[in-house]
Amino acid sequence: MTNTAARTARVALVGDRSPDVVAHTRIPLLLDALAERDRLVLDAYWIPSEDAGHEDAVRGFDAVWVVPGSPYRSEVGVIDAIRTARVEGIPFLGTCGGFQHALLEFARNVCGLTRAGHAENDPGTEDPLIEPLACSLVGHEGVVVLEPGSLAQSVIGSERTVERYFCAYGPSHHLDTLRAHGIRFSGHDGDGQVRVAELPGHPFFLASLFQPELAGDVSRPHPMVRALARAAVEHAERQPV
Repeated sequence: MTNTAARTARVALVGDRSPDVVAHTRIPLLLDALAERDRLVLDAYWIPSEDAGHEDAVRGFDAVWVVPGSPYRSEVGVIDAIRTARVEGIPFLGTCGGFQHALLEFARNVCGLTRAGHAENDPGTEDPLIEPLACSLVGHEGVVVLEPGSLAQSVIGSERTVERYFCAYGPSHHLDTLRAHGIRFSGHDGDGQVRVAELPGHPFFLASLFQPELAGDVSRPHPMVRALARAAVEHAERQPV
């Protein structure tokens, strides 16, 4: 008799794992909580940024999470992993540096802004998409307003949320061009600055400048983390065993 049981969902955690990055120490605990509280079981694999650009590095996974911890050792590797997730419909979450690099990938590969740069990675870039924030958000907590009907609003279940940051860089130029090519900026802070992006038409593509992995005490994963896990499990269920 054929075994029709779905395999365990696999998630690629793309980033340069370090015990000095708080998010990295919390993510394994969040995955444990997902299994215990929500019965969302994931096999997680850490993929260093240098390896993420290799052919098939994230292909075959059920989700890709580009985790905080920039500057990454390989900007190109991270961007290649994001492109694979976007093009192949693999559920994707990008947080903090993952958000920044998701915008870079889209700008370069969809909008044709091939010189768009990240000032943290390349301080001399002539076309900065990601620049130092006017006010650093390292250790900051603030309100994020989510657009009605957006994926972010649906996932979080409210049009307002208070979130934690640990970043000093954010998007600046070319935002209208990214919108025109399909990115939806679905979350903004109280000053109207972009804090969440998503890609309508993709099975699950969500990115935030804030860090949902820093929310709470790890026993109750943030709704964005739970939503990625659900999307990964659903993706695995659709694949042949």
